[in-house]
Amino acid sequence: MQELTVPTQTRVEFVDVTAEVQRAVRAEGVTEGLCHVFVPHTTAGVTINENADPDVTRDVIGVLDGLVPRSAEFRHVEGNSDAHAKASLVGSSATVPVAGGRLVLGTWQAIYFCEFDGPRQRRCIVTAIGR
Repeated sequence: MQELTVPTQTRVEFVDVTAEVQRAVRAEGVTEGLCHVFVPHTTAGVTINENADPDVTRDVIGVLDGLVPRSAEFRHVEGNSDAHAKASLVGSSATVPVAGGRLVLGTWQAIYFCEFDGPRQRRCIVTAIGR
């Protein structure tokens, strides 16, 4: 298991962590198996999406903001209820196959840490299982 540190700069952002996850898989010595990425935060998540056009992540953030606006009426008093809801919608983990020591992602895919309540210093847990 490897723990990544993910510093975020703004309240809401998607950070491409693909290269860091790949380094963690390499460090674990797994050449064939699975890589599990887990985000241990209730206001952040992880997703896999396109990395060729930055408008894709901006669009996804826009959709989530539309579904769960920050200005909505919430009972939670910390002022970050939208972040909790968005993290629940996105999810806290992703699993990627590993073959030949490399993450098996599509041509345009990347693994994104999804920040919804930053800026903060975050963690991401990478577990590579296999041989």
